[in-house]
Amino acid sequence: MGSKLIIDTDPGVDDAFAIALAAVSADVELLGVTTVFGNVPLTSTTANARRLLQLCDRPDVPVAAGASRPLVHLNKRGSSHVHGNDGLSGHAGSLPEATRPLESLDAVGLMVSLLEASDEPVTIAPIGPLTNIAALLAAHPGIKSKISRIVLMGGGVARGNSTAVAEFNIWADPEAAHRVIAEDDVPCVMVPLDLTHRCAVDSAWLAKLAASGPLGRALDGLTPDYLAHYRQVLGFDGIVMHDAVAVAEAISPGILRTETYPVDIDVTAGPARGMTLVDRRALPIDPTGRPIEVAVDTDLDGLREFVLSRLAGGR
Repeated sequence: MGSKLIIDTDPGVDDAFAIALAAVSADVELLGVTTVFGNVPLTSTTANARRLLQLCDRPDVPVAAGASRPLVHLNKRGSSHVHGNDGLSGHAGSLPEATRPLESLDAVGLMVSLLEASDEPVTIAPIGPLTNIAALLAAHPGIKSKISRIVLMGGGVARGNSTAVAEFNIWADPEAAHRVIAEDDVPCVMVPLDLTHRCAVDSAWLAKLAASGPLGRALDGLTPDYLAHYRQVLGFDGIVMHDAVAVAEAISPGILRTETYPVDIDVTAGPARGMTLVDRRALPIDPTGRPIEVAVDTDLDGLREFVLSRLAGGR
């Protein structure tokens, strides 16, 4: 097996593509999947993650449920208007029932167990709100040496989606995002909206995925509500695979080009709450936050082909 990976997720259609990408990649050792509230409530994100792993013929991968709400301020708005009421365009029931029971450990407990047992540092790919990761780093600071890097999907340099300036995963729990991104010292790569939107795939790409076999057909079958939303956002028939872009970087380091900038998170109660403040000045004066890698570019066609070829060749 190749690089070791833990995915923390809130499936979500783009999460489904991301989980499948890791689950079917022979050069990835997917140690575990942890779930968090986000696109839909925790009960649904957890059920979806388990069904997706079953779809990928990966009942060997443990799943543990994590935070059902943000660290500090309760936030009742999810993204069901984007992903459908069940998180998968109303088609979660089309996926096979999971055969592996849910872990008795919670998300943080499973991550600690997997990290402690690993003989080498592990990449963590959080592709939902950062609540579980903040709790892990706060409660188990000694475990940080077992984390090689955190590759997260979240934030925006020049745009938002939940608000004019805030991306959903950060906006859903800004305090957790601040703890992970702006305050800690674990190496961090932020994959923002600015890049994920440029990696959007069109209906021709989805048709190739659907024609590739049972896995591709099942994944394409989860996209109707998501496609309807992004038809309005993009102006063409296509979807944005936000989380799959981040997981591509997690499993193939360097597939995204990054630049290092100081990044802070707005945790105030005002209209900028959840904004990622990316300081791109050549000579920052008293920058806040901390320097992290921000993904800014990729070979767009190469990235799309990387994801498609792996999903098409999957189980």
